[in-house]
Amino acid sequence: MLKYAHIIGWGSYLPDRILTNQELAKTVDTNDEWIRARTGIHQRHIAASNETTATIAFEAAARALDVAQINPSEIGLIIVATSTPEYVFPSTACRVQDYLGARRAGAFDLSAACTGFVYALSMAANAIATESVNSVLVIGTETMSRVLDWQDRSTCILFGDGAGAIVLRGSSVPGGVMSSILRSDGSGGDLLRLPTVYNTAIPVLKGSYVNGHHESNTIEMDGRQVFRFATKVVANVIADAVTKAGLTMDDIDLIIPHQANSRIIESAAKKLKISTDRFYMNIAQVGNTSAASIPLALCDAVAERQLKPDNNVVFVGFGGGLTWGASVVKWDVTPPDMEERGSEWRRTRYVAARARSKLRQWQRKTSARLAGSPTPEARLKDADKQGTIAAGDNKERNQSIKKD
Repeated sequence: MLKYAHIIGWGSYLPDRILTNQELAKTVDTNDEWIRARTGIHQRHIAASNETTATIAFEAAARALDVAQINPSEIGLIIVATSTPEYVFPSTACRVQDYLGARRAGAFDLSAACTGFVYALSMAANAIATESVNSVLVIGTETMSRVLDWQDRSTCILFGDGAGAIVLRGSSVPGGVMSSILRSDGSGGDLLRLPTVYNTAIPVLKGSYVNGHHESNTIEMDGRQVFRFATKVVANVIADAVTKAGLTMDDIDLIIPHQANSRIIESAAKKLKISTDRFYMNIAQVGNTSAASIPLALCDAVAERQLKPDNNVVFVGFGGGLTWGASVVKWDVTPPDMEERGSEWRRTRYVAARARSKLRQWQRKTSARLAGSPTPEARLKDADKQGTIAAGDNKERNQSIKKD
């Protein structure tokens, strides 16, 4: 039986700290008017010191599960799209799985920069279509503020932190994710990139001397070239995804693009010969949150009642890689009352999940101690001892041979 992947839950989280253009102007050569005119951004959210890419992802995921009214144990797969993981491994997705107590879920991270959410949505829909899983949690989450050179005016004005999540569930009822188009061009990788510098715990600014040579692990961008790339591909990939879904642009009720720059969205609308009113934008309030931007915008659009059952919505992303892509989704749920429902019980459940996780960690350590699991030093000493014994045996054997 063919399975269709329907969105049944959504949730978002934005850090409390808001950084306005006026505040930025105090530390870098810019001003509010300049930023608004070129990007459409008025402010962005910045993660607190005790917030991480995984913890804000958990907050968004918990809200999405609450809207979907399903338990974490029902989730079969967690996909996290991010460019700012806490670790190379374990994945951010595994940390979220642990926080939720989603004990039956597989989990992995997906790296496709600002297009990450669209890629993850496509992977999730395919997993459901092949019936390998029935429910998937897809999260876009970023702490971009931690990989910025705050003296680089071309990048620090653009990015913010946040997380958005959706829950997909399989159904035999047609609808849900109707089509996806994924594209890439690695030859443009140098236009927008975030280098990795190992063995350093803090961001390394461009030109710093690390491990014997100059490195950086802050965002590097050729803004002009990225703008040209985006204005070239966005309209085309939207049109291709709509055609693949068997629809026309007249059938599309809303387009939710990656929130990178309002001028890019205006250019796409012009090429598609549609009004910018059909594009949902919240870039003014949140800035560019990379892989989190589309699910964050989706949640705001739902809260504003801009989506109704049977509406056709397009998600379109573009960014580093270079990557770009679009998905067409039939929205077939009535948005529930967005007031907190059962939040106290839900929080208790997640506290219990954390307690169980700590218990499992303690059990592993206790089991290892009781089993006498040797340390690396003990194993080396044992190996040396065995080597000494073997050497002694060989010596005695050689002496015996000589006597004979």
